[in-house]
Amino acid sequence: MIRLDYDALRAAPPASDPFAHVVIPNFVRPESLGALVKELPPMSQGGSFPTGSLRLGPLGRALVAELEGPTLRQAIAEKFGLDLSGAPTMVTLRGRSREKDGQIHTDSTSKRVTVLLYLNPQTAAWASHEGCLRLLRSGTDIENFAVEVPPVDGTLLVFPNGPTAWHGHKRHVGQRYVMQMNYMARDGAARSELRRHRISAFIKRLTAAA
Repeated sequence: MIRLDYDALRAAPPASDPFAHVVIPNFVRPESLGALVKELPPMSQGGSFPTGSLRLGPLGRALVAELEGPTLRQAIAEKFGLDLSGAPTMVTLRGRSREKDGQIHTDSTSKRVTVLLYLNPQTAAWASHEGCLRLLRSGTDIENFAVEVPPVDGTLLVFPNGPTAWHGHKRHVGQRYVMQMNYMARDGAARSELRRHRISAFIKRLTAAA
């Protein structure tokens, strides 16, 4: 069983600057986080991998089940006034950040809501702002940010997608675990995104084995 702080999520008012979002530090409770981190699969390749293609331990599988489950869905729907009933989900895991990662972007229109869960210990890199996700006021300036989220200690970040939901981070090369779950706009979009991630993951494995 994995302990998540749903009470903190329900109690937190959504922020509006620079766009609607909520940040919950320690959403994965400390009594669960350490064991969960030890279970995470080693990942030498960059990019996102569907969790179904990875060998997750029991806590990792329990976390995926919670992310896709009704409790989180209801809490997020109520938080942002959304109807997420029937919205398909897509869950991926990143474990390594590359030099090219973190460029300013908005998520694809097939993703209605983005849920990011950061699973890294505190390090000097995060203290110097490398790899810390910034919620931005424009799509051109990484320094024009309203919120910076260190990717540590089971922190949860949730935001509905939109044309001005700009985000990115300063360059970080190395380990950076983040589990991402999206509520998708429609089944076809979810299938297309998952297919793309699975093909990418397969190619990366072939490249690593060569």
